[in-house]
Amino acid sequence: MVHMTSNPQYDVIIIGGGAAGLSGAVTLARARRRVLVVDAGRPRNATAAHAHNYLGLEGIPPLELLKKGRAEATSYGAEIRNGTVSSTSGSIGDFIVTLDDGTDLTARRLLVTTGLTDELPDIPGLAERWGREVLHCPFCHGWEVREDTVGIIGSPIGVHQALMWRQWSDTIVLFTQNYEPTADEYEKLAARGIGVVTEKIEEVIVENGVLAGVRLISGKAIPVQAVVTRPNFAANTEVLKCLDLDVTDVAMGEVKMGTALAIDPMGATSTEGVYAAGNVAIVTENVIGSAAAGVRTAGAVNASLTEEDVRLAVEARAQV
Repeated sequence: MVHMTSNPQYDVIIIGGGAAGLSGAVTLARARRRVLVVDAGRPRNATAAHAHNYLGLEGIPPLELLKKGRAEATSYGAEIRNGTVSSTSGSIGDFIVTLDDGTDLTARRLLVTTGLTDELPDIPGLAERWGREVLHCPFCHGWEVREDTVGIIGSPIGVHQALMWRQWSDTIVLFTQNYEPTADEYEKLAARGIGVVTEKIEEVIVENGVLAGVRLISGKAIPVQAVVTRPNFAANTEVLKCLDLDVTDVAMGEVKMGTALAIDPMGATSTEGVYAAGNVAIVTENVIGSAAAGVRTAGAVNASLTEEDVRLAVEARAQV
């Protein structure tokens, strides 16, 4: 049962203005819904020079893509507000979104596209070059380092990463860290010509603002042009606590990879009226996948609103 205790300012408030949020905004605005996007202006891929595998926009700088997306959304009547959400509350038909400046905004539905935070291994110098020469996705960045020596930082999936990245580069080095490969894994690594270093990394070497290699605890420096690491993917759900959304662990086999909002195939969360799309719900989604999820989920949001519109109209007609 929908309880509407006020006249919400918006049909949908979208929290997060990345690829998923802006694609959802375009879809909903084209459906003539009152849409507001609240965006903090801190996209996950801001440090990357280019976005890849986006059909028709291959290699576009991420910030340029978002600029285009904002222009498209506003051209159909969506509003975009620069700001940070501090809390959310309410229920279907009457949600409240509170901004960090104290402003309260109301909406019938919420679409959460807050993305995730990459939690990197605690190695000095690593975070400084994240998204530049410190990478995690070969489909996103492998082509650009195909002629380079690529170092893989050991993790529970380090061998898997090394064997995968070998598709892109002939020179791969696995730094095992605390994760000793099995005999079978050593055989696979040797068969693919992948070097293995068991001495631990002390720091990532950055010279003149560019990654130059890694330094081992013995002091020995090993030159590499790129480093691959496995972040922990933590869904950005802090401002959603009052909505009682289910958060699930994400794993590759038995290896925990992070957390994500639990959603159904159309993006509905465990709380009625709240939907989610993009990396906050699917941590492995790339940019074009997040954009597609935004469109798909926006369709489900609109269907929910249409059902409510019809019900309210029938109730109003019955009272005449």
